Amino acid sequence: MSTESNYYNEHAQAFFDNTYDIEMKNLYIPFLLHLTDGAVILDLGCGSGRDILAFKSLGYQVAAIDYSIELVKKARELTGIYVRHESFYELDENAKYDGVWACASLLHCERYRLREVIGKLIQALKPLGVLYMSFKYGNTDREKNGRTFTDLDEDYAQELLGQFTNVELLRQWVTLDQRSDHQEKWLNLLWKKHG
Repeated sequence: MSTESNYYNEHAQAFFDNTYDIEMKNLYIPFLLHLTDGAVILDLGCGSGRDILAFKSLGYQVAAIDYSIELVKKARELTGIYVRHESFYELDENAKYDGVWACASLLHCERYRLREVIGKLIQALKPLGVLYMSFKYGNTDREKNGRTFTDLDEDYAQELLGQFTNVELLRQWVTLDQRSDHQEKWLNLLWKKHG
């Protein structure tokens, strides 16, 4: 994880410029459909702060973490909220959030620790809370430009889901990257915690 942190610290401004204004409405809608007005959302790996800002503007309460100290500073500056400098491996909260938004963050989680980390996210959700996750589409573990990626396809997503008895799949879908210079596909997952 420190490799990713170093990468994002060194390239914070470029990453911010490349991601903060991406149109995300079509991904927000399925997630927010399951939340009530004023719900509490955790933005896990918030990056530029783009999604914090969107959720705040819609009246949700937002908490956020990121493991890059430079992106934490940028997200705080953009959104005006306190963003915690923390790794998803360190998360330890119980029934605190109505929704967890893990957009393009768990793709840096080591595959053998995915069950552990997702378990922490489920634990952090209130009963009937929803968890959104997105991964680059595929089934490999790879390194690119100094970052490691854990890609996910439908088979591995199903295998992961099967390791938990307290969540159900609401929706699973594939989208294309919204950045004009990227041709990648993304696997989007929406899970709901049992009551």
